[in-house]
Amino acid sequence: MNIFQLPQNIKLRLITSFFNRMASNSVMPFMALFFTQEKNKIYAGIILVISVAVSFISGIIGGYLADRFKRKHLLYWTSTIAPTFLLIMTLCLIPEKRPIYLFAVIYLLFIFSNNLGRPALEAIILDSSTPKNRKAIYTLEYWLTNLSISLGAILGGLLYINHQILLFAILTIITYGISVAYFIWLEDEQVSVRKKTNDNMFIDLLQSYQTALMDKRFVQLVLGFMFVFTAERSLSSYISVRLKETFDTISIFNFEIEGVRMYSILNVENTLLVVCFTFLIANLTKSLSNKKILLIGLILYGIGYSLITSANNFFVLILLGFIATLGELLYSPVFNTEQANCIPEDQRGSYLAFSSLSFNGATLLSNASLILGAYLLPWQMSIWIAIIIFLGIFIMYHGLYYVKKREQFA
Repeated sequence: MNIFQLPQNIKLRLITSFFNRMASNSVMPFMALFFTQEKNKIYAGIILVISVAVSFISGIIGGYLADRFKRKHLLYWTSTIAPTFLLIMTLCLIPEKRPIYLFAVIYLLFIFSNNLGRPALEAIILDSSTPKNRKAIYTLEYWLTNLSISLGAILGGLLYINHQILLFAILTIITYGISVAYFIWLEDEQVSVRKKTNDNMFIDLLQSYQTALMDKRFVQLVLGFMFVFTAERSLSSYISVRLKETFDTISIFNFEIEGVRMYSILNVENTLLVVCFTFLIANLTKSLSNKKILLIGLILYGIGYSLITSANNFFVLILLGFIATLGELLYSPVFNTEQANCIPEDQRGSYLAFSSLSFNGATLLSNASLILGAYLLPWQMSIWIAIIIFLGIFIMYHGLYYVKKREQFA
């Protein structure tokens, strides 16, 4: 699908999200290092833990606001406020004695304002698309997301150490540019607005999420994806640590590859495969049903990541990385499409905010796996990861297809 042939709002959403992710991923992954260098590890850890909580809370509030009010107006406000906080953060870096406490507070305010508009931004795809073209749109978004993250990481790697002010200035300019783009090109295509059911805003917010919590099918999709995504999150937690400790250094064309470089190679392999083969895989499988593509993709993904957890041979790891990424290429666009089709028109913001629990839960499970890995052998961890993944596959598949059929014939 050509991005320029899409409806204007989707086109705007994909292009602005590409630049926003690229800019964010050039800075945000380095925040732990930044606060550690400026203060200490404990301070950095506290700020990052608070930022996760702030991100979650703002997403929940943003989901409620995205359903209660015009998404266009919400995005106007958040897209204007967020870069202003970035500008203040940039100015905090100029003095020789940096006001780190002020920087930290503004950083948390930026996280809050940026995530406040995220559910509305995600809901734009559903507002401006149809069930027929959503798979193609989510395939394109999947490709753009991976490309933007890779470019952001490269930009951050080049500028963070010696050109921090320039890096934050670039991020500020890009986010202000996104704000201007919203004001000029964003159209009001919101299908419906949820009516207020209680005069108390806090109670009304809780009631707005009650429907999502009572939706057994959607809850199963969130829970299932949380288990499945744990495998991918464990790559940067348990697997990276395990490779550093147990991978035997090899030399290829006089280039030494130890555990940390092996982990980096797996990340590069994943990125290159996604960028190069997303649309080829989509074309090769377009004759198959979503149900088959999803199941095949999840099984390949599960096999790949389960075995990567304990594998130590360079070529075996490369092969398993290919299998896992192939599975990801197959299942990810299909799952995003099927999940989107389950969301009611007047509660898209709330449902999408609720679905973010998958990512937070997967992060917690992957961190728990890192602790568990201190007591279990690598092959035992492979079994543990396999159990988590295939439990997630069962829950996800059951939620999408079995529960749906049961409701239709109830």
